[in-house]
Amino acid sequence: MEAYTGFAEVYDLFMDNVPYQEWSKYLVSLLQEYQVSEGLVLELGCGTGKMTRLLAQAGYDMIGVDNSQEMLQIAKLRALDDRKDMGQENSDILYLLQDMREFELYGTVKAVVSVCDSINYILEEEDLLKVFQLVNNYLDPGGVFIFDMNTLYKYREILGERTFCENRKQASFIWENYYDHRDQINQYDLTLFVREPDSGELYCKYEEIHFQRGYELRQVQELLGQAGLEFVTAYDAFSREPVREDSERIYVIAREKRKRDMI
Repeated sequence: MEAYTGFAEVYDLFMDNVPYQEWSKYLVSLLQEYQVSEGLVLELGCGTGKMTRLLAQAGYDMIGVDNSQEMLQIAKLRALDDRKDMGQENSDILYLLQDMREFELYGTVKAVVSVCDSINYILEEEDLLKVFQLVNNYLDPGGVFIFDMNTLYKYREILGERTFCENRKQASFIWENYYDHRDQINQYDLTLFVREPDSGELYCKYEEIHFQRGYELRQVQELLGQAGLEFVTAYDAFSREPVREDSERIYVIAREKRKRDMI
């Protein structure tokens, strides 16, 4: 079942507890630490474009890639609204409907970022290697790749075999989790009830199934190396502290090295 169809409509509603402003400041600080303070930046798995727009406001020329047409439609509308609020007619953000395992750009970029555990949607090591190889291909010499991931600890101890519910006037959801320890894959069964516009108390029901995989950091490091990227470091999310056994989210930083070494 295709993910982020019905959920796209209310994604930002249920993500309103995510401190995107703080996350963007942290991400910008990492980019600047690796000498990326302007220029082209690609976001993989951009969704409705919240982080893409915040990075654009921070001065970056943004490209957003996602494989959900519904999410990108919302992203484009909100980018246009932002521009109109500033008295400009067109959005400078380029959004591309592409699978991150097969994405194509017109040229290279200074940095690639991916947040909100988008990388965890890659379920096979060979596909994750493809993503890393494409990132390496489209990075400028010495360019930086920064991405976050949910950890195995989070899937095992926080999400797995648990159900979460939220009820709001506009929409409600039931989020059931099933974690497979052998395959390291977490299945999300999501049931949504979304209020129909101008319909009084009529709600439309949507059902979606999502899958995410957790990876050991060593697996990620090995795949980055195979793709020609240099693993730099990994942090416990939103800090400069090392990854812990109970880290729920980590940030990984890698750099392009092959083109740089040829210069």
